[in-house]
This record gives sequence, C-alpha cells and structure tokens, in this order.
Amino acid sequence: MAASFKLGILVTCALLLAGACRGAPYTELQVGYYQDSCPKAEAIVRAAVSDAVAEDAGIGAGLIRLLFHDCFVQGCDASVLLDPTKKNPTPEKLGAPNVHSLRGFEAIDEAKFALEDACPGVVSCADVVAFAARDASYLLSGYRVDFDMPAGRLDGRRSNASDTVPSLPPPSANFAQLVDNFAAQGLDAEDMVVLSGAHSVGHARCSTFAAARLGDGSDIDPSFARRLRRRCSDTGVEDPTVSQDTVTPAELDSQYYRNVMKGRVLLASDAALMETKEAARMVRESAGVGGRWEKKFGAAMVKMAGIGVKQAGRNSEIRINCRVVN
Repeated sequence: MAASFKLGILVTCALLLAGACRGAPYTELQVGYYQDSCPKAEAIVRAAVSDAVAEDAGIGAGLIRLLFHDCFVQGCDASVLLDPTKKNPTPEKLGAPNVHSLRGFEAIDEAKFALEDACPGVVSCADVVAFAARDASYLLSGYRVDFDMPAGRLDGRRSNASDTVPSLPPPSANFAQLVDNFAAQGLDAEDMVVLSGAHSVGHARCSTFAAARLGDGSDIDPSFARRLRRRCSDTGVEDPTVSQDTVTPAELDSQYYRNVMKGRVLLASDAALMETKEAARMVRESAGVGGRWEKKFGAAMVKMAGIGVKQAGRNSEIRINCRVVN
C-alpha cells in the first residue's frame, strides 16, 4: 500500500511540473494502479487490442477516437459505451457525432470479459478505454508513441445523446472554435493541435466534409479535391469513406501535419490549424521527424484521459459489463 501511494504522489508531481493539471483529478490516478489488485490488467487489455488491430487497423484508430469522444462528454467515465435501454433509449453512442462513426466497442468487450475472468469487479471500463487508446497508439505508430497511462477511473451511470453535440467539436469548426472547445475541457491550443494528429489514421465519411471542402472557394489542394470528388461521387457506395491520411493511412505519425501544410486534409477543422501564425508554427513543429510530436501526443493523451474523472459515490461504479450499468 505504501509503495502504491508513493507511486501515485510521484505521478501527480510529474504532471504538476509538466503543467498538466488544470483542476482535473490527476491526484486520483496512478501509473500501475492495478499492480496489486489485478497485476495482469494492462497486459490483458493490450492483448485484446493487439488482436483487434492485427485484424483491422481501423479498429485501432477507432479506439483512439473512442477515448476522445468519451472524455469530452461528462469526463472519462466510459459513458460512451452504454447501449440503449428502455429507460435510456438514446445514450451517447447514438448522438450525431457518434452514431455512424465510433468503432472499437467489441475490442473493449473482449478486454473486459478477459478482465472479469481474471479479476472480477476490479478494473473499470473507463480504464479499459484509456488503456486501449494508449495501446492502439503504440501499435499504430510502430511503437514510437510509447507512454504510461495512469488509472483509477470509475464508470459513470449517465449517458445521453443530447450531451454530445455541445461537447464535441464539429468537423466544420474553425480555429477559434476548436480552441474554445478544448479550453472548456482544460486543454490548451497546443494540446488541440497535437491531439489533432490522431487524424493520421482512420476514415471520414464524405457527408462530413464534402459540402464544406469540395465547393468553390475552398483552400484544399486542387488535385486532392479532384480525387475526393471522384470518390465521393461513387454511386455504388452509400456515403463513401476516405482515409484521413492518404499517404500513410494505417500509421499514426506526423505525416498528418505535412498534409495540413499542403492543403490535403479532409475536414475544415484540420485545415483550420493553419488559420493563425501561432497555430501554423505548431503544425510545422509537429511535422518534423525525430519523435518530438510522438512524445507530445503521449503527454496530451494522458492529460485528456484525466478529464472529469468520477468521484466514488452512487453516480459511479465499476461496471461488470461495459454496455450496461450494474
């Protein structure tokens, strides 16, 4: 117990020195939180994520996005995992930003089932989501994004689709709107630019960007726009999808930022990163090689994963099944 407490203090101090704590409950999170109660917890999650990513790299991208969409709505409490029920027919996963785009739920289920077999009732679904996002980042980056993820989160019991639109930035957001949205969560402009690099993996539906990006007056690269128009006009596919990074689509890397500088990104919110001199500077820095962006991405993921962690009480729990409250 003494060793665990000491480790928690060290993690807290490190985060404070890094300027990461903005009222977020980092003091409640510890690296190695399950060392005594479920020693194989993180290895179990990594095994489930490895299997899922080996089968479909897109699941890895989905797991990274799942953490973002969970934490920005009521904090990191796994509320995005809850299925509709008679009492709650419209949970977060049915919200407009989520319903047709979130992936990775089955990988979370596999990890949680294995955890319940090994350590019943010990590991929260919120921690599974955080570990899975870390592990997906590690695997998709070719092991270059490598960081420790503190744990100790509890699962929330409330999930409502109506909370998603006000909390999650739309793909049409401009730079000022993005900064305001992230600031509301205790994240700064650099965190926003760094975390936007997650768009180097995954896909976007044409319906999320075509109207805003493929019309007259867009700053998109003309040859890239022509390619997108051909793809999005495919009448044989309902709402076609396009890789967010067409250069290294299955790799979490800094190529995204080079795409931003060349006007070869899908979303208006991606292009918005060049709207100010300061943002453009951060984009250029992130585009460099040498692992600088990868280190910043890991730190920003930890910071994001500390948003709104639930206190112990009747509105929080450790779910047995991540899709339903106990």
